[in-house]
Amino acid sequence: MQNSLNTRSMIFTLYGDYIRHYGNEIWIGSLIRLLEEFGHNEQAVRAAISRMNKQGWIVSRKQGNKSYYYLTPRGVRRMDEAAKRIFKLQPEKWDGSWYMFTYTIPEEKRSIRDELRKELVWSGFGLLANSFWISPNNQREQIKQMMEKYEIQDFVHYFTAKYEGPHKNAELVNECWDLAETNKKYDEFIKTYSQKYVIDKNKIEKGEMSDGECFVERTKLVHEYRKFLFVDPGLPQELLPSDWLGDYAASLFGDYYRTLAVPSSSFFEKIYQEGNELKKDKSYNALNHPLIQEL
Repeated sequence: MQNSLNTRSMIFTLYGDYIRHYGNEIWIGSLIRLLEEFGHNEQAVRAAISRMNKQGWIVSRKQGNKSYYYLTPRGVRRMDEAAKRIFKLQPEKWDGSWYMFTYTIPEEKRSIRDELRKELVWSGFGLLANSFWISPNNQREQIKQMMEKYEIQDFVHYFTAKYEGPHKNAELVNECWDLAETNKKYDEFIKTYSQKYVIDKNKIEKGEMSDGECFVERTKLVHEYRKFLFVDPGLPQELLPSDWLGDYAASLFGDYYRTLAVPSSSFFEKIYQEGNELKKDKSYNALNHPLIQEL
């Protein structure tokens, strides 16, 4: 089962939940050792790292005969954005405004259309009409970054507006997002991890779960929960259905994460120190993650 976890995705998870708090950099040997815990071999790790390097997420540096990989500014920005969404477990208060983004990409730039669509979905935008995207969340910064990244300033427009009807805001939500399908995925997550949380918490309290096992379970937990970044637009409470399960799933994630935080970080640091200079962010505390503390 563990081998089914995509190597590249697992590396993203490790950078987002661990490595970014330790100077954003890791020796390839340490990364290979960490991923052995999930059944990934050295060849798979090196292939995934090479691909991430070519895609501009990470870059390498040599020190003696060792290769170290660290996040590019683009990679750091993506990790920070993901962390804010994955650990910010309560939606913001909505002011009633919609952020709108529309574009007409010329044929000579048609290759970026799919990438742009993926970025918009990941950022929580919904497609209301052809090339016309909306979000109830303040997306000015994301829009500016996308314009710079794809060099499309001449082909886009963005603005804020109030919906005047003739329907209700809920109709816009139903047209742009399949919340029923997302709720179904949250239900599956809750059913799986409610049971695992109780079992693992009991094991940890009895001293029957090793730090390495906690590392594996915490990483898999974050890896699975991170998938909601691609399907949950992070809508404010006012626009969610009454039977929404996202809040319950977020609470479960937070409780389980805290339970695994300290022993899993101990295991990570043990492996990390064998080939890296420990450059831990002094403000970082795995047990009291500042973004979780916003609850």
